[in-house]
Amino acid sequence: MPQPYRTMAIAYDFDGTLAPGNMQEHNFIPALEMRPAEFWQKTHELAMFHEADDILAYMQLMLEMARNKKIPVRRENFTQYGAGIQFFKGVETWFERIRSYAKDKKVELDHYIISSGLREMIAGTRIAKHFRQIYASGFMYDHNGVAYWPALAVNYTTKTQYLFRINKGCLDVCDNAKINEWVEHEERAVPFANMVFIGDGQTDVPCMRLVKDYGGHSIAVYDPAVRSHGATSPKEKALKLVRDNRATLAAKADYSEGSDIDVAVRAMIDKAASNAVILKIRSSSKTPPADRR
Repeated sequence: MPQPYRTMAIAYDFDGTLAPGNMQEHNFIPALEMRPAEFWQKTHELAMFHEADDILAYMQLMLEMARNKKIPVRRENFTQYGAGIQFFKGVETWFERIRSYAKDKKVELDHYIISSGLREMIAGTRIAKHFRQIYASGFMYDHNGVAYWPALAVNYTTKTQYLFRINKGCLDVCDNAKINEWVEHEERAVPFANMVFIGDGQTDVPCMRLVKDYGGHSIAVYDPAVRSHGATSPKEKALKLVRDNRATLAAKADYSEGSDIDVAVRAMIDKAASNAVILKIRSSSKTPPADRR
């Protein structure tokens, strides 16, 4: 088993971080014969009317609209929708490439998803195999395999619990006992200082801030294809997260070799490897306390 200071984790939001837009917009919403803006407006209205969580509202609306349009909502249907999701430049080669770099530095690196999107769709994507764990919202299914109720809703505040699960090595979402047990920081599976969180917006701020405040790094990404202007542009929003001390740096959502994200994460891996050397020397040089008798 690797020493904790030789382990590292990169946790990603999904929508707007690894893939453009929201995952429902790639295939599911078009199947409803709706425009994305119309679907999300209805979601907002539903949440406001019932004073409900936005994530629960969109999940309920997906089931309701699918039922009205007689569109099947079995697990395999959501998985098929996920298979059609397109990604930002370099994403599909990123995970193995950066894990290989970490291995060369004798750092054991794992990738995780922490998303408000649907785990069933993410599980159907071409990149799903690269994640040690996918933490995302999901449905319950009846005896016919049909989705009928939300099983888990991951919103911007609950996202942070999954960082602690990674930190403590308690990855089972149903284990609520172990995650609340105190574990000495040096005995935790992945130190926060060896974590990187990559996200794209305000819903990722709690995770970005948590990782950064504990000595890790957060990257705010933006879609370079979105050409809005001024303070509302994705780039300016990402830069504001850096100015507000939420994120370590901002970068366009390009994961290809030599991109800003690629160069920055390699440097973060280098830092983790260097810290491991220092910690090992410090640990081996400790002397027992003097005998005061």
